[in-house]
Amino acid sequence: MRSKIKRGDQVEVITGKTTDKGKRGEVIRVFPKSGQIMIQGLNIRTKHQKQVQSEGRSISPGIVKLEAPMDMSNVMLICKKCNKPTRVGFVREDNKSIRVCKKCGAKLD
Repeated sequence: MRSKIKRGDQVEVITGKTTDKGKRGEVIRVFPKSGQIMIQGLNIRTKHQKQVQSEGRSISPGIVKLEAPMDMSNVMLICKKCNKPTRVGFVREDNKSIRVCKKCGAKLD
């Protein structure tokens, strides 16, 4: 199945945690099998990191903040031309599928 959201896209969170709802960010990782994505600076989780020493490397202990994956259905893609959240359509051109904005018809690739 072709993915409507790719790495590097700007997206807006439309549902979910009230602290993240309405915020925009860049997609840093896509998990197509599970249908999840990671967005830079959103869906932050706190991890308590233990100190690790192995083969000359050491990881310092402390509380680390990380982005966690969230479902693709909770975000909408931002069109670069009209700067609004939009649904994604596909058009065939030269035997390639090209993503297009459903609001203004602009190409998203």
